Amino acid sequence: MEAENHTEVSQFLLLGFSDDPKLQPLLCGVFLCMYLFTVLGNLLIIVAISSDSHLHTPMYFFLTNLSFVDICFTSTTVPKMLVNIQAQSKNISYIGCLIQLYFFMIFGGMDNFLLTVMAYDRYVAICQPLYYTVIMNPRFCGFLVLVSWLIMFWDTILHILLMRQLTFCVGTKIPHFFCELAQILKVACSDTLINNIVLYVATVLLVVFPVTGILFSYSKIVSSLMRISSAGGKYKAFSTCGSYLSVVSLFYGTGLGVYLSSALTHSSLQNSVASVMYTVVTPMLNPFIYSLRNKDVKGALRRLLNLAASCLR
Repeated sequence: MEAENHTEVSQFLLLGFSDDPKLQPLLCGVFLCMYLFTVLGNLLIIVAISSDSHLHTPMYFFLTNLSFVDICFTSTTVPKMLVNIQAQSKNISYIGCLIQLYFFMIFGGMDNFLLTVMAYDRYVAICQPLYYTVIMNPRFCGFLVLVSWLIMFWDTILHILLMRQLTFCVGTKIPHFFCELAQILKVACSDTLINNIVLYVATVLLVVFPVTGILFSYSKIVSSLMRISSAGGKYKAFSTCGSYLSVVSLFYGTGLGVYLSSALTHSSLQNSVASVMYTVVTPMLNPFIYSLRNKDVKGALRRLLNLAASCLR
């Protein structure tokens, strides 16, 4: 098939999960429900924290940002997939693919950075409690979030500019349900050596280092908790970290599962199913993890629902 310049490629084909027409309504229903649960659950967390002055602390400020990012993260992939299923089409325009890739990488990276910042927040709260309000002041918390956005903005811009230099064949098929950088590089018709090098370097800098920071923070936290003589004090400290550790385990566990799946198998269906775990399932479960394991959030949600019920009477 003749390779054409990338400016002449008007669209790609997203292969998705299945071509079986009988499965399309089921897939549409399942992903629509998951998407609605994700949006509504995370919106509830945002509204509950914003409406409760007791939760206007650094930890819940970061949690609000995480919920917002999770909504955006899922919204970059699922709506387009639902539209394609309904229209019985696999097309995505070249520009649409770039836009989807751009926002997917930004919000995915922000998830990673916010989890790292939240680990640092817990480290300061437990290991340096006397200096917590001084270190984690509102200006510094805002600075951490802003720097995270700026890093991901420039990193994503670099990947997009490098991708714009690639050429693709007419009718290029992407074996996925959304435009993922690694999958796009595999189907390019030109040399992707520089793109892959930049991708690997960015992965080390923006994933491995943050994960190392999380592990270091929690090693210090566990060390501090072991020195607490009171069983009640240990339980209280562990309970504040339980929700966070559950979210971290889910996010990085599913991400590692996707990586291993793509490395050990060439099945596009298995890769797509594995990707669903961190692109759809994890953002959907995060609100439930925080609301079920966190007494403060449960209390705020209860007060919010009671207020809403009283307004409807």
